[in-house]
Amino acid sequence: MKHLKLFLIAAPLLLLGCQKESEGKEELVDAQPIELRSAGKVATDNDFSLDLFKHSLSETIEPNVFVSPLSVSMALNMTLNGAAGATATEMQTALRAENFTIADINDYSQALRQALIKVDPSTKLAIANSIWYRQGFPVKASFIDINKEYYEAEVNALDFSSSSAVKEINGWCAKQTNDLITKIVDQINPETAMYLINAVYFKGIWSLEFDKNNTRDATFTTEAGSQSTVKMMMQAEKFDYAANDHAAFLSLPFGNKAFEMIVMLPHSETAEALAERLDSEYWAAITEQMAPATVRVQLPRFKAECSFNLRTSILPMMGMTIPFDDQRADFSLMSDMRLYISAVAHKTFVEVNEEGAEAAAVTSVEMAPTSIGPTDEIAFVVNKPFLFAIREKSTGVILFIGKIGVIAT
Repeated sequence: MKHLKLFLIAAPLLLLGCQKESEGKEELVDAQPIELRSAGKVATDNDFSLDLFKHSLSETIEPNVFVSPLSVSMALNMTLNGAAGATATEMQTALRAENFTIADINDYSQALRQALIKVDPSTKLAIANSIWYRQGFPVKASFIDINKEYYEAEVNALDFSSSSAVKEINGWCAKQTNDLITKIVDQINPETAMYLINAVYFKGIWSLEFDKNNTRDATFTTEAGSQSTVKMMMQAEKFDYAANDHAAFLSLPFGNKAFEMIVMLPHSETAEALAERLDSEYWAAITEQMAPATVRVQLPRFKAECSFNLRTSILPMMGMTIPFDDQRADFSLMSDMRLYISAVAHKTFVEVNEEGAEAAAVTSVEMAPTSIGPTDEIAFVVNKPFLFAIREKSTGVILFIGKIGVIAT
């Protein structure tokens, strides 16, 4: 059977320095807020982000869960340009974008990409897209043109029967992700039709850096009660902070404070129970309540790797079923060949330590032909399972969100 494979990679790499600022280091001016014409789209994106995270939590028994909603939504947005009828409607439902036209989504994606890469000159952020299709495959020019215009996709026709095709695609991925992801394709079936790839690279530093000399051994207790010794980073500074009956919330900003990591530490309930509370309204209330406070932070080094097949249950639970049905799927705006989505894989990696943090996400969509504020110092000690998210502060766009339940030693 012939296969059309669309691989979309988002591999934001975060290298975050964690030593105190040296004397003479140029002080950064705080970022100017990003203004988007479709500001309401951010709220629906956050609905998608939080739903994706909660469903991902529910579909695994692994203690650590880490997803990139930005990667998944970009992948599906690009694929959406090839969908029609009920297939497109269901994809928009899953994306929580049913009140927006596909043209609105493309405009928003273009504006967001351009704004994100400029908002912090001290942060290196690159977002790249490419389309690789088998020579002779009947992909529609309109589908290619839309992705070129709104996603600045690089387009290449390759002889998929040649071994050099694998090297070329993997080489592009390695270049775009600073060698963080060097292989996304092991081999290509000569009848594979297409790869659609999105890559994101992010490199920044903490606004208030950790001092490695302050790191100490500490105990981390899992929800099952087991304990492990971890390396706990420490500092006391003024950070944005909020608390409610369920948890405490701390913002650790990067660079000129355009980007931030929000750490969510439950009081007595589990991290999963806190995650279940997260929707766009709850999330907005938390972030709006955050105010400067002097906080003594203890945050462990941590690392997590995750892998999901979003097609199996996560996206269907979010309302997307027809695109996976080989009898009903309609991707006629992509090709005259009858197609359906046969797999959606999502892989992520994150590591945070004194020298920095690295985060990567890979999302692949595979398609196949059918058969047819307080003033006193606050202690914020992360010594048990917690949630965290990395977002752009002025828009609220979530790049990553995760749960750490176990820290490997």
